[in-house]
Amino acid sequence: MSAPLPLRVVVTRPAAQAAAWVEQLRERGIDAEALPLIEIAAAEDPAPLVDAWQKIASHRLVVFVSANAVEHFFAARPDAMAWPDDVAAAAPGPGTAQALLRAGCPAASIVSPTIEAAQFDSEALWERLRGRDWSGSRVLVVRGDGGRDWLADRLRDAGAALETVGAYRRVAPMFAGAARERIDALVAAADVVWLFSSSEAIANLARAAGDARWQNARALATHPRIATRARALGFGTVVECGATVDAVVACIQSIEP
Repeated sequence: MSAPLPLRVVVTRPAAQAAAWVEQLRERGIDAEALPLIEIAAAEDPAPLVDAWQKIASHRLVVFVSANAVEHFFAARPDAMAWPDDVAAAAPGPGTAQALLRAGCPAASIVSPTIEAAQFDSEALWERLRGRDWSGSRVLVVRGDGGRDWLADRLRDAGAALETVGAYRRVAPMFAGAARERIDALVAAADVVWLFSSSEAIANLARAAGDARWQNARALATHPRIATRARALGFGTVVECGATVDAVVACIQSIEP
């Protein structure tokens, strides 16, 4: 293993995904640590998820907005119920697609952007779906509380009958005592690069850090919308990068310590 680079990368994804990213970055010689800026909690009422599983075979497509949507939806799966062969599972990016595979969804059922896609988002997923006839098709969107409706609107405009089910809740972490001191130390550090995969994480950081100044801070953003939010907060350096580990490593290596 090569020696760690001088920069420290702070991974801000929810805890489970952050831990996996930290491990992979460290394997590539990156000095990385996790600071989850979004907490994921189970839906308050699991009954709609169980009901969605009971009716899943009547759908043509199930869209999962994130890996968290996959994990919480499959956690509610009734015992011995397999994924129906004729129901497609849509994922906006490789992380969600990998979560589907881990959960037992057949690879042949998964529809997602190619690994060469410029972005991994709803728009890229729609490029894989838009050529199909959706008239009269039942489509289920598995999501958290809130989020973009862009893809659902496109499918609805194409004639699909849309349903949604909330699989999880996003919660802003509470930083107090030692946790708040850690935030302050990371904000002040000259060797830190913040890795953002969500605009919501940036908003939560801004609230947690209070009146912090960001003009000397660096950020990596895995989508243009996220980069725009980081610039709006005042980050002095914002670099857009792909959402894969290899793409992030390449961006990190391009930043001057």
